[in-house]
Amino acid sequence: MDFEIPEELKMMQSLVRDFVNDQLKPLERDILGRAADLGDARMFLPDETEEKLVKMAQAVGLWGAEVPEELGGVGLGTLGSCLVEEELAQTVTPFNFGNVTPILFDCDTKQRESYFLPVINRQKYAYLALMEPGKEAGLSTMETKAEKINGYYILNGKKVSFSKAGNNYFAVVFATTGKGARDGVTCFLVDKDTPGFSVSGGEEGGGWQAQVRQPIFLVFDHCQVPLENMLGEEGKAFYLGKRWLPSRRVVRGARCIGVAQRLLEEATAQAQSWQSFGQFISQRTSIEAALADIAMFIHACRLMVYEAAWKADKGEPIRHEAAMVKLFATQMIHSVSDRVAHIYNGPPYISGLPMERLCRHVLAASATELALELQRSIIARDILKGVKV
Repeated sequence: MDFEIPEELKMMQSLVRDFVNDQLKPLERDILGRAADLGDARMFLPDETEEKLVKMAQAVGLWGAEVPEELGGVGLGTLGSCLVEEELAQTVTPFNFGNVTPILFDCDTKQRESYFLPVINRQKYAYLALMEPGKEAGLSTMETKAEKINGYYILNGKKVSFSKAGNNYFAVVFATTGKGARDGVTCFLVDKDTPGFSVSGGEEGGGWQAQVRQPIFLVFDHCQVPLENMLGEEGKAFYLGKRWLPSRRVVRGARCIGVAQRLLEEATAQAQSWQSFGQFISQRTSIEAALADIAMFIHACRLMVYEAAWKADKGEPIRHEAAMVKLFATQMIHSVSDRVAHIYNGPPYISGLPMERLCRHVLAASATELALELQRSIIARDILKGVKV
């Protein structure tokens, strides 16, 4: 295996790093200041600031970095996407290069014009309506139903989303259309002004990268959806975007590496500047051990992520590796947060500091225990089938 990152990806990584350091990190004070009750602080970037950043990203060729070339994006491979996400995750300023849920990659030609392209061009916002209030995140517990009547699907149910609220939006809705779990769920594209569709909630709250608001509730009360708004095949929603899922899990692992890297930088600065009993705490053995552990965790996770990305770009199946990456990266960021808390001599959830925003991601990750158990199940089943580690 060649451990050297290709030169063109190194250049792209450097470009993204400069964008983060020069454009996004200087905006952190406005974002973080909201939590510290500073009157001029904001939870989200002003529209004019975001528009300026989008134009800059487009000018340097970063917009749509992770979107396939055939769909109008840059078409970075998995390793390239990992490098981008690792850099972007090192700031709490809420911005990305036009990420689109892979489910929309399966739009047909007409749907691509009406839904996919407006999303990537920031003309529309897509709510991913999968989870339901008070339910586990699984297809088998889904209660939202869709019934075909007189050439339409009639949707009834309630969904919850933690996405950023948008003005011009549509919902990507998962609803049961049959008796089975995997083969009984269908996906629909529901426009904002469709009768019977309403959205509430979404008040500003705290969260990692300052993007998470209070839950947004999407209610469907005899909502009439045209047949052409079905995404994919009836009963096959489980398979939408499935070919992209392993790579996305690997990219999510790279995002955890970026967060951990920023945490290490902040913890190192703290250790070098804070004194206790007449000496800097960086001189204490326990602090040295904590910093060493963090560096080791990051290095191990980065190797796992890059290897899985390398295999994906060669066209090899990475279902097994992707499950390991998602599981290990999530556990890694928990371990890093624990060490950082030790260096700060307590939980670093202090409003107005990058630590608070970054560590909230750890809390968010702990809410995905069901998803982590799924990864363990994938790994274990492969081992029982004789797959070599």
